[in-house]
Amino acid sequence: MQINLSGHHVEVTPALREYVKNKLQRLERHFDNVTNAYVVLSIEKMRQKAEATIHVSRGHLFADAIDVDMYAAIDALADKLDRQIKRHKEKLTDHHRQDGGQKNRNGT
Repeated sequence: MQINLSGHHVEVTPALREYVKNKLQRLERHFDNVTNAYVVLSIEKMRQKAEATIHVSRGHLFADAIDVDMYAAIDALADKLDRQIKRHKEKLTDHHRQDGGQKNRNGT
């Protein structure tokens, strides 16, 4: 997964970059087809905001989180994305049985 990280009114330190990388790699455990992640860290007044757009097969996922601490905002962002990616994977999975119990087109 390629991660593009930028900061708006905040300097992206190597520690922040590594923290975001570790949190987003957790998403790949649930779904293999994550291609890109665009993460923006910003400070608005006294609020620390983290937002991300994740490109996955057959769609895009977006989440944002606001907290007084940047690391807590990144944690909340990762949790939200984790829930969304699990839901996305469920939608892609075909839950219908392929054989047995279904009638064919003739009705027999």
